[in-house]
This record gives sequence, C-alpha cells and structure tokens, in this order.
Amino acid sequence: MAYELEVAEYAETKGFTEIWQADTRLARDCVVMMSALLTRTKTLRIGSGVLPIWTRNPAVIAATWSTMWELGGLTEDGQSRVMCGIGAWWEPIASRVGADRRRPLKAMREHVEAIRELFTMEEVTYEGEFVKLDRVKLDVAYGDRSPRDIPIYIGATGDKMMEMTGEICDGCVLNYVVPVEYIRSAVDKLAVGGAKSGKTIDQIDRPELLVCSLSDDDPAEAIRTGKALVAYYLGTEPHIMEASGADPDLVRRVQEIVGWPATEADYRKAADIIPDSLVRSLMAVGTAHECREKVAEYIDAGVTCPILFPMMDDIHSVVDAFGGWTP
Repeated sequence: MAYELEVAEYAETKGFTEIWQADTRLARDCVVMMSALLTRTKTLRIGSGVLPIWTRNPAVIAATWSTMWELGGLTEDGQSRVMCGIGAWWEPIASRVGADRRRPLKAMREHVEAIRELFTMEEVTYEGEFVKLDRVKLDVAYGDRSPRDIPIYIGATGDKMMEMTGEICDGCVLNYVVPVEYIRSAVDKLAVGGAKSGKTIDQIDRPELLVCSLSDDDPAEAIRTGKALVAYYLGTEPHIMEASGADPDLVRRVQEIVGWPATEADYRKAADIIPDSLVRSLMAVGTAHECREKVAEYIDAGVTCPILFPMMDDIHSVVDAFGGWTP
C-alpha cells in the first residue's frame, strides 16, 4: 500500500489529474484507500471505480463521501476532489457473499436518486423497492454543513445501464478489457440517456479504466502479462466477456483452464491461447509508444479521462510514459 501512495504523489508531480480506486474483488477497500490518497496528495481528484451498492446502505454511502469531501477539500476551480462511483457488482462473487443482485437497473436508479438527495444535506424521505429512507439527514458534528456537490458515476457495462447512466448521472466509469468499438457504442448509449434529461454528451463525464501493460525493456512479456488478464476476465466475468467481443470458442477454451477461484499459473497457462490481435484490441500493451497510440484510440472514441491500470510491477514507467503527454 505504501508503494501505491508514493506513486500517487509521484503522478501528481507529473501532471496526472485523477486516481480511481476499485472496490470490487474483496481486495483493498476503496474508502480506506481514497482517504489515504486524499491526505497524501493536494490536487488529484479521487474517485471510487466502483463501490458495489449491495455492500453499504445509501445513507452510509452518502455520509462516507460527505466525510471524504470534507477531508479532501476542493480543487482550485471549486470542484469536489472526491467522486462517487457505484456499481451493481458481478458474479460469482456477489452470490458467494449473499448479495441478491435482482433488478439491478431499478436498484441503481434508487441509490443514485437517494444519494444525490442526501448530498443536499436536507432531510430526505425516500420510499423505493430497494432504498427506504425515513426523514434521514446527514449530520455534521463539527464542520461545513453546506451541500456536497459530489459528482455521481455508475460503472456501467450493458446497454440499458449505460443509457440510464447518461440520464441520471454526472458520468460513467467505462469498463476495461473492451475494444474501441465498444466504447463508441457506449458513448452513443450515454448520449441517448442524457438527452432524456436535457443533457448533451459533453455534459457526461466518461473516464475509462484502461489496462496498460508497458515495458520498453521486454515488450513481449508485457503483452503476455496482458493476455493473462484477458484470460482472467474471459474465464470469470461474463459481462466483460460479452463486451469484449471475443470468439465464443476461445472463451470456452479459456474457461476450461481457469475458473473461480483460479491460480496465477492458470491465467498464465490460458494466456498462451490468447492471440496477440485480441489483447491488442482490448488494452494498451507493449512499448511506451505502442501504449500511447492505443490510449489515443480510446480517447478518440470518446473517453474523457483514461484511468490507466498498470499491469507490470514498475508503475513509475507508466507514469513517466504518460506524464505531460497529450494525444
């Protein structure tokens, strides 16, 4: 963890503007990491990419982000340094911890609506199927009681969720391990949803988690490391598998090797059957030059902020490759 915090400080000096912290695999808790990042940096905006709604009550989510809003303060142009990204989680992990992911579209809409109302710092009553608030108001014992202008994002993948996100949210945390063509289609869906509430696509933020497996010293190993991640997702996360556009026969062969849970050795073994063309279509892999070219393609497709996810151990090399870079 200390290494990631040090890299965040380094990235800030190199001109990076945002860090998004995941909270989806029972790895590191995003709230703890976001709080640490806010105290170790001064200008970076910090978002959750994304928090599963089934793990916390919406009032607790709102209170948590209100607290981080106070902790981080505002940017020079008056923006919140924290961003609230939430998601519907995925299988098989959700059911294994007892989460009932029924009607995710309705559940997500209710959470967004309730959290946004709570951010006004006024008393809220909300009667939904999943969210029920009875005269609830965020409390502040000592400090600023003004409304929290915290942008809300959904980590959407499917078309219906994407369209709803455009309608009700400030932005969408776009998924990774997907081709550029998927991003173009997703942006179109966001625009359709935004139009329902009178927004243009330019008013909908579109950060995307984008894998970057980079090495100028050993680009072949960087590519193979990227393939291992592709194997993981093809084998375990069906929503990303579908969005990736991978050949169903390849998916079947990968799933014969990996499962849940699988070992790192399983992923490396499955990597050997992933073609170079597939991994290059789904992420930025290879040399720094190759990675920058691929990231530029995603930006051209509509991504507003690439959330680079380094796969190699040396994260500094990714920061150096993109620090000050403009496509």
